[in-house]
Amino acid sequence: MPAAPEFAIPSVLRERADRRPNDPAFTFVDYARDPAGVADTLTWSQLYRRTRAVANALTRCGSAGDRAVIVAPQSLDYVVGFLGALEAGFIAVPLSVPQLGDHDERISSVLADSSPAAVLTTAAVSGGLEPYLQEPNRSSAPTLVEVDALDRIGPAALAVRDAPPGVAYLQYTSGSTRQPAGVMVSHRNLAANFEQTMACYFSETGNVPPPDTTMVSWLPFYHDMGLWIGVSSPILAGLHSVVFSPMSFLVRPSRWIHLMATHPKVFTPAPNFALELAVRRTTDADMAGLDLGDVTHIISGAERVHAATLQRFTDRFAPFGLRTRAMRPSYGLAEATVYVADHIPGRSSAVVHFDAEKLTAGIAERTADATGPGLVSYGIPASPTVRIVDPETRTENGAGTIGEIWVHGDNVALGYWHKSAETEQTFRGRLVDPHPGTPAEPWLRTGDLGVVSDGELFIMGRIKDLLIVYGRNHYPDDIEATVGEITGGRVAAISVHGDHDERLVVLAEFMTLSLDEDAVATELAAAERAIASAVSTAHGVKVADLVLVFPGSLPLTTSGKVRRGACAHQYLSGELDRIDEDDDADAAPDEESTGDVLVVDGHEHHSEGIEATASAVTGGRVAAIADDRTGRLIAIAELTAEPARPREEQSRRYRTIKREVMSAVKATHGVRVADLVLVPAGAIPVSATGTVRRPACAQRYRDNEFKRLDVSASLLDEAW
Repeated sequence: MPAAPEFAIPSVLRERADRRPNDPAFTFVDYARDPAGVADTLTWSQLYRRTRAVANALTRCGSAGDRAVIVAPQSLDYVVGFLGALEAGFIAVPLSVPQLGDHDERISSVLADSSPAAVLTTAAVSGGLEPYLQEPNRSSAPTLVEVDALDRIGPAALAVRDAPPGVAYLQYTSGSTRQPAGVMVSHRNLAANFEQTMACYFSETGNVPPPDTTMVSWLPFYHDMGLWIGVSSPILAGLHSVVFSPMSFLVRPSRWIHLMATHPKVFTPAPNFALELAVRRTTDADMAGLDLGDVTHIISGAERVHAATLQRFTDRFAPFGLRTRAMRPSYGLAEATVYVADHIPGRSSAVVHFDAEKLTAGIAERTADATGPGLVSYGIPASPTVRIVDPETRTENGAGTIGEIWVHGDNVALGYWHKSAETEQTFRGRLVDPHPGTPAEPWLRTGDLGVVSDGELFIMGRIKDLLIVYGRNHYPDDIEATVGEITGGRVAAISVHGDHDERLVVLAEFMTLSLDEDAVATELAAAERAIASAVSTAHGVKVADLVLVFPGSLPLTTSGKVRRGACAHQYLSGELDRIDEDDDADAAPDEESTGDVLVVDGHEHHSEGIEATASAVTGGRVAAIADDRTGRLIAIAELTAEPARPREEQSRRYRTIKREVMSAVKATHGVRVADLVLVPAGAIPVSATGTVRRPACAQRYRDNEFKRLDVSASLLDEAW
């Protein structure tokens, strides 16, 4: 059953353009053009005209119900492409731009699965998509449409569609443990989830946001939460949406804080890692003159929210006006469109402690002992309907008993595209002997473990990630949160087969800036003791092996979550580069010394620390070396996710990255990067264990063998 046509996104957009033509609809702040940010805005009428232009072009590529894949950089063009597909009655398929220098198997898989009639992109990116469109196993290549090259057209150029088809778009899952699956989200799902979110987040204002509310988001449009908060919700609610790119946030998280402080009544999303990043990398100088008192909602979701992170974030920004009640931990998933539950401030404590021993037995019993695991409350679910179910017997669990979270409501998606067996398993759950007032079917089986205590929902983690050690259940998210409080980096808790049973192994990213070898050993030993003690005390389990690795070592999904399965594979195959082992045990004899300590301008600097700082900005592998001819610091950095752009724009982008890296290294380590060489992914030579081979990098630099992406943007002539 389709949504009522008057409340589907195309109809609502048409109404906004008619009634509020000159009001701002979407603003994109481009930090690649200028580090200070350049704002481009579309009014509702401009947005509608551009949307119609895309829809008009699509009518020449296919018909209603065909798929249109959007592959474009985060921009207004992406928004226009997505809306144009809906306007034409196509099924939109949001995707990311292929990673630079790599063949992106995710792109190939989605194109093969969705069989699109058209691919909506931009002139800067279209050239890089040709190999994907011409793959031999594809019966016919989709039409490539450059959204930014289309002429603007008037409203009469395309007939108005009375009602959209059932499916609005396909939201493809991350595919970290399987081939990507397209979740079929309908217009009815969107309308239902919109009503649910408004009733929850704006209950104090009559389920309607104040008219001057601003949506601020940097989350990628190809992820469910980024698409929902950045694009869909602002249209349905008639709000101004201010967006920027994920890379711009990662380079300088204070940009997000600044946009929150400079817009009225801000509603904004942030995964747990983003809150941590903002705390660590936003300085008092960044906050000078800023007031966060008008921020009404910070929706923390997309991954499990940690109690300690919420506390650190509120402590950091409370002096600048941020109210604790603005923090809104939320739970959801793409299969339920986005939203399922949220903690409403004032109704109960946001964090509750539970007895650790009872949790391992599947029972959640509250305790006044603050040393017990502190879990974040996701509130009292009202709509959609939520039940905790025994996944084996399919019967409802009582209060305090951990089980699988099942969801029922009009926001639950239609199923997986062309995957009937998976759809039946996930979307067609049926309860055995349901309690009075509880429907028997259909239920969405989320795959998440949770518990209801005193009417409140708490999330334990994924069923597939549950650790069973010595016959007891342990939740990796909890263990990872405990360890992360000590190490300050990403953590993966996994179980591996021992001689007779399962053992707990913890992989933790850890950075030490000590130069003295004995001091490093002392620091590592102290961290190991603290981790072993904390895990034993909080979770009642022994860490059989603690593997400390350098920042950036753990494999991640496209949304930044640790891929525990890949971590287990790397651990078992010996691929992890442990900090406490010789960096170059497998290197050639002439490369036994990798230059861990650099001497620049007469001062010693730690290579690993500089590389970690630079990598936090670029997101890829980095090699820090000293030029033996000049004694200057050289950094070689791989870019793994930078889309193709026009040369002038690309040059500006490279300069921005360079300024950010050089500024971060200077501020953190007190040394100037004389030359930052940006190279494609895979260009830096590594050992068999994945360790950067710095002597080989130095030789390639001397011989000018690196293929520089930034040849026109060298900073050798810039004054620092």
